[in-house]
Amino acid sequence: MIDHVSITVPDLALAARFYDAVMAALGVPMVGQDGTALRYGERCDAAHPRRSYLTVLPGPASGPAEGRHWCFKAPDRAAVDGFWRAGLAAGGADDGAPGLRPHYHAHYYAAFLRDPAGNRVEAVCHEAPA
Repeated sequence: MIDHVSITVPDLALAARFYDAVMAALGVPMVGQDGTALRYGERCDAAHPRRSYLTVLPGPASGPAEGRHWCFKAPDRAAVDGFWRAGLAAGGADDGAPGLRPHYHAHYYAAFLRDPAGNRVEAVCHEAPA
């Protein structure tokens, strides 16, 4: 569903440590980094309409992050687990350990983190284990 997302963080270097780790755990490549932005994933085009793209930009600290939340698709439950472990090791904070969330549906397997800027970040796998 997500085509692309752009977010701002007050410390780009701190965000790079976190997003490099969690994106790698999900198998999402970094496609660009310079002093102005971090870029992950692949841009959509006519031949590839299902791709997704994340841009992380430097910006001023914002207010409470309670309303900010994004969720990344994970290819399997092991990737959700890896996302959570990698995020914790890279400066994120636990906001919900990997596990089933049956109130969404029977196979909703997700983990939640807070990135270093306080944003709520999730990874989910919707499929039953193989």
